[in-house]
Amino acid sequence: MWPRQRDGVTCGPSAAVMAGALLDDDYGAPLRSGRSQQWFDSEQVRVHRAVNRVWPRALGTTPAGMARALTEHSARRGVRYRWRPARPGDSLADVLDAIAAGWPVAMLVGSVLPRHWVLLIELDGVVLRCYEPSSGGVVRVPVDDIRAGQLSGLGFPRPFAFVLAQV
Repeated sequence: MWPRQRDGVTCGPSAAVMAGALLDDDYGAPLRSGRSQQWFDSEQVRVHRAVNRVWPRALGTTPAGMARALTEHSARRGVRYRWRPARPGDSLADVLDAIAAGWPVAMLVGSVLPRHWVLLIELDGVVLRCYEPSSGGVVRVPVDDIRAGQLSGLGFPRPFAFVLAQV
């Protein structure tokens, strides 16, 4: 079980912290300690403040804020993150290429409105492993379910945006 988000509005910072931990072993070292949830909770607060200077934190994290948070850990490796909207019939080629190259991808999901951030972390054939911060679990998500906007196990059915490495 992975750490859980601390409250109802820190799914974005939780996904950003986990991405940072996957991108930077030194940054993620506290997750391998006995106080991992305590560190994770305080880091969510720090990241939430850092990426939402103008946008109200009660409304969550914007795609641009998520891109800044992930770039904080990828820039030293010469990679910047950017966001793009999800599109009907999307091939997801750029998303799958980034994940296959070892770069986690944040995905904003919702139903009518965007509501929740998750983190796509690994490609296994036609299925993605996805960190879901409200449960602290890793959910298997078929790529075709993302393309069709029929997600299950993530709380919401439809992708709205992706934040991915520019490789």
